Amino acid sequence: MENAKDNGTDDQNRYRHARARVRAMRGFYIHLMVYLLVNAGLITINVLMQRDGWWWQWAAFSWGIGIVAHAATVFVFPGFLGRDWERRKIKEIMSRERDE
Repeated sequence: MENAKDNGTDDQNRYRHARARVRAMRGFYIHLMVYLLVNAGLITINVLMQRDGWWWQWAAFSWGIGIVAHAATVFVFPGFLGRDWERRKIKEIMSRERDE
């Protein structure tokens, strides 16, 4: 019976982890869509209002750095400074304070 309880807890932990990953991915895709829509608007404004100078690429480049960083934290380094990291650091700090 205890083994079934462990499996239930394990399933809940996997579900929570999967749910957190899906939310992180969703957040990235929303960020990417907003980036694309806003930059399409900026390009349109730049073309219609100022044909001799291009400034939209500066906003796209600067914000693009943020998009790349967001993608890296979601897809390349998913645990980097995430909730699991927070939990580990909290436990580490509490352990050190208890030992002092």
